[in-house]
Amino acid sequence: MTAENWTVRLDGSTLPDRRLIGGKAWSIALMRAMDLPVPPAFVITTQACLAYLEQGAFPAGLEAEIDAGLAWLDAATGRQFGGAERPLLLSVRSGAAISMPGMMDTVLNLGIDDAAEAALAAESGLPDFARDTHRRFLELYASIVLKLPVELDHGAAPQSWREQVAAPATPREALLGAVRAVFESWNTRRAKRYRDHNNIPHDMGTAVTIQAMVFGNLDEHSGTGVLFSRNPLTGEPLPYGEYLPRAQGEDVVSGKFTPLGLDAMAAMEPEAHAALLAACARLEAEHRDIQDIEFTVQSGVLYLLQARSAKRAPDAAVRAAVDMVGEGLIDVGQALARVSPEQVQALLLPRLGSGALDAAAVAAQGEGACPGVACGVVVTDPDEAERRARTGEAVVLVRSTTSPDDIHGMIAAVAVVTEQGGSTSHAAVVSRALGRPCVVGVGKGPQPGAIVTVDGESGRVYAGQLPVEMPDEAADARLARLIDWARARSTVQVLRPADAGGVEGCVDVDAQLSDGEADGLKSLLHGAVAAKGAALANPDTARLARAQGVRTIVTEPVLPALLAMIEEVA
Repeated sequence: MTAENWTVRLDGSTLPDRRLIGGKAWSIALMRAMDLPVPPAFVITTQACLAYLEQGAFPAGLEAEIDAGLAWLDAATGRQFGGAERPLLLSVRSGAAISMPGMMDTVLNLGIDDAAEAALAAESGLPDFARDTHRRFLELYASIVLKLPVELDHGAAPQSWREQVAAPATPREALLGAVRAVFESWNTRRAKRYRDHNNIPHDMGTAVTIQAMVFGNLDEHSGTGVLFSRNPLTGEPLPYGEYLPRAQGEDVVSGKFTPLGLDAMAAMEPEAHAALLAACARLEAEHRDIQDIEFTVQSGVLYLLQARSAKRAPDAAVRAAVDMVGEGLIDVGQALARVSPEQVQALLLPRLGSGALDAAAVAAQGEGACPGVACGVVVTDPDEAERRARTGEAVVLVRSTTSPDDIHGMIAAVAVVTEQGGSTSHAAVVSRALGRPCVVGVGKGPQPGAIVTVDGESGRVYAGQLPVEMPDEAADARLARLIDWARARSTVQVLRPADAGGVEGCVDVDAQLSDGEADGLKSLLHGAVAAKGAALANPDTARLARAQGVRTIVTEPVLPALLAMIEEVA
């Protein structure tokens, strides 16, 4: 990599390699090429990140390229970074090639200082907006870059804020500090845990997107939100999302505020809402997948900040995959690749049985953020959740709101409940990625030590352990369709016990596991032609059987094992 290639300008003229610029910047480049309303931006590449992590310092030439990128943004916006008139403020955001929602760091409103605040106040005629923007920057910078989370007194003067935060003296110094923080966020504990859980390589690095700010907190005709092109909980082919007036993006994902529905946006900003739906339709058609779109409205004008393939609940993954084949957007192979064995396994987990709610007591009520039912003991500390889950205990993680630092507890928990936030908060997005039942915005949550049943579809948390029942994959038309498609592509026969009368010589996997000899399972299956047992419905056990040469699997349900059999060819 030469000193001239540490940065790339996202002007829409080219579509650079996603591995080099990360998914966020790649989506900006594509949207600008599509002539969609996107604030101008440039990106520092993943190669620059890897060089920084290796050397412990910026690679030679990077700072000069950053300065050139800033000059380009000045010219593109007619503003000036660090200027006392028409100041340009920036967002500095991480972006790996593979989406890691909520895992790394963002700094907004970078470039504001006393002079810039005065200029923004004079330009907008809204001194409260300028002061609010100044405070937001200092709070984020303290938390993300200085690792000193603070909540500043809204009524205090900026001088006291800066003394409390000890922010850099100049906007340029602040920008370089933010870039370092984003680079370093690649190796945080939470990011490593997320990559381990999702089998994402650790040597990819993150890009840093530097983009001109637009202000959802500007005035009564401003706001921010998230839109999904289809419902990420159910897969229903209707736009789904949230809008928070007079706010910035961190307000939505933080879970500290409960946003409004898109119908409220339609009533408040009809032109921006219509433009958003039109852009949403174009982006889904372009990507042929459910889109997760971050946007800001500034004084009634829509700006798109990012579009990516949406994390989705298991129900949504199945419905969208099957529906999109019917709509001609994708083929059968793509549909099968978009539904993981683990998603189907989660979909076929127990659900509330008939009559379960007759005498059930609701311990908390919120918004369902990821469907599914799970029972466990309430814990409120992610470290405790991880520790107790290791002993085989089913734990429900209850937090005021989650942050990326809670990821290890969310992975360990059977369900997640938050007291604040909406269906696009960090807790909701990450729970959908993990396939965990999730309820958000319950207010006062259940107490530690309580046994609860979490219903991520209804948004209710019930006291005690309620009776549940198993779904029937054969009775679900979409699952039955996936079974037919997968069977046509699988080189391993997967049968239900009722259909396996002619299969002889099956190794009984369940018997081996019940004897406490799981370590011997690999040798047991090696050379076996057929294997049977409920444990083979677990995708990991099914993969082990395939690797050992098993040609027939007898288990129920069959779809998780079938999908595991075709992963290499779908």
